[in-house]
Amino acid sequence: MAMCSLRRRPGRTLGLLLLVILSFLVLRRWDWSTLVPLWLRQRQFGLQAKGQNFMLEDSTFSIFGGSIHYFRVPKEYWRDRLLKMKACGLNTLTTYVPWNLHEPERGRFDFSGNLDLEAFVLTAAEIGLWVILRPGPYICSEVDLGGLPSWLLQDPGMRLRTTYQGFTKAVDLYFDHLMSRVVPLQYKHGGPIIAVQVENEYGSYDKDPAYMPYIKKALEDRGIVELLLTSDNKDGLSKGLIRGVLATVNLQSPQELPLLTSLLSRVQGIQPKMVMEYWTGWFDSWGDPHNILDSSEVLKTVSTIINAGSSINLYMFHGGTNFGFINGAMHFHEYKSDVTSYDYDAVLTEAGDYTAKYIKLRDFFGSLSGAPLPAPPDLLPKTTYEPMMPAFYLSLWDALKYMGEPIKSENPINMENLPVNEGNGQSFGYILYETTITSSGVLSGLVRDRGQVFVNTVSIGFLDYKTMSIEIPLVQGHTVLRILVENRGRVNYGDNIDDQRKGLIGNLYLDDSPLEKFRIYSLDMKKSFFQRFGIDKWSPLPEAPTFPAFFLGGLSVGPSPSDTFLKLEGWEKGVVFINGQNLGRYWNIGPQKTLYLPGPWLDKGINQVIIFEETMAGPMVQSTETPHLGRNQYIK
Repeated sequence: MAMCSLRRRPGRTLGLLLLVILSFLVLRRWDWSTLVPLWLRQRQFGLQAKGQNFMLEDSTFSIFGGSIHYFRVPKEYWRDRLLKMKACGLNTLTTYVPWNLHEPERGRFDFSGNLDLEAFVLTAAEIGLWVILRPGPYICSEVDLGGLPSWLLQDPGMRLRTTYQGFTKAVDLYFDHLMSRVVPLQYKHGGPIIAVQVENEYGSYDKDPAYMPYIKKALEDRGIVELLLTSDNKDGLSKGLIRGVLATVNLQSPQELPLLTSLLSRVQGIQPKMVMEYWTGWFDSWGDPHNILDSSEVLKTVSTIINAGSSINLYMFHGGTNFGFINGAMHFHEYKSDVTSYDYDAVLTEAGDYTAKYIKLRDFFGSLSGAPLPAPPDLLPKTTYEPMMPAFYLSLWDALKYMGEPIKSENPINMENLPVNEGNGQSFGYILYETTITSSGVLSGLVRDRGQVFVNTVSIGFLDYKTMSIEIPLVQGHTVLRILVENRGRVNYGDNIDDQRKGLIGNLYLDDSPLEKFRIYSLDMKKSFFQRFGIDKWSPLPEAPTFPAFFLGGLSVGPSPSDTFLKLEGWEKGVVFINGQNLGRYWNIGPQKTLYLPGPWLDKGINQVIIFEETMAGPMVQSTETPHLGRNQYIK
């Protein structure tokens, strides 16, 4: 009977067992609460908005948050960056979730390695940080297409960020997968996630009044039970509200705070105030200066926000790097793409080093904590390696024969609609178009974003947003016309995100006559792309290389690989790959002059370096312990 009774009442047995354990720990005067797993602790209410305060269970709670994006930081450094956040006196991590990286092809999901969202969130929990998750589906974040997958643009009628069926069907499938991972990480399930954001800055877009209610319901139907938030800047705050969701604001100037908080009070009554994004710096665009914000001004604004009774999130606490081709762009008066570095002049540098902002903010948050802060972790070592001189070379024209048969089409096909990647098109990189011409004339067409034009293998100039046509010189007989088009980054903010298809858009004309019979090569430069080039395919470096071209060399690294920054003086424009990792783009127009190379991506001994250069190669690649992000410009 006793055995049967125990089987029927497992809860009573578990309760008695816990009582014995807790009594033992109390008698020993141990801090038993730190030893009890999260899922055993009493969690009924989570983060709530009660009057003008946030409450976490029955205690008043102020959110002192900071943004770090796991996809911009090597996984090996997540713990280091999060420990530095904790040591600065912050209690909450915020992060975006990039749909385009997690679902690179329809129905194929990637949450491995640097995209292991669950591992990132659980690492934050281990360190003692709460988490606010910002899952989109649109995130802005200065990433390509605001984090939306490019394969959505295969649909000619696509209307992103609306309840257009082609969009919501894709969001539903993505959320089905994503939320199955997120739900167990919520506070009420024992995890660290205390709030979830509904989309991002939708008030500045505002194309469909049914869209935000749809996203809210999509989250709730899939098990999101924590506090829901919206986030809008001054241009969209009045239009970004949604019933039953707490509105928060984004800003940089403290002068905006009274206006925004008074507007919030009018539209949603007495609610806790929060600045979801206080911009600690700003991103950079190619050809512009490096944006910085004075540390004293940052401290003054942060203290003003908190003294006004508001919670705060520092965007960014640590920016990291737009590794690969993930950077976004802006296109208002003119198209401007973002640089590889996402240093952002944030509280931590691109490589995770401390700044004057960190020191001042740590002192400030320490004065609010009521207890000593953890000691800041030691800085990670940096080093300078011996210069790397490329030894081998492969021109793009020679490389084409290793790429298999080109795609053949009567008319140009844009990047997203190429019949590659299991029908998902091409997301990033370059695309090469070839056709045959028999006469000279004026070449014109829509090129997105930058197309280098060749007659046979001779470069004659570029087509882009400003240069819409180019004179083709006199040709004899049948001549190969080639255009190498680079996707420099899809717009991540603004009304024109539906119009972000890349490559040749529509017909290409020679003296107003459309050209036909194209051969098209997809140059996505993923790891699989370079597997076609065995060592037998490369030639010794000639004195006068033909461009564009790939250059191969070896970087010698000692027994303890450390971070460094690559300098490409004498090189003009291209991409650097180390051991198959795409470090990102370089361009001699600046502002960025160095590329961050994380130590964990290096091996002891010789490391493979491949450089794709469009127009002019330098003699070597140097490294330095110090980044050079360009001429500083104070943000106005």
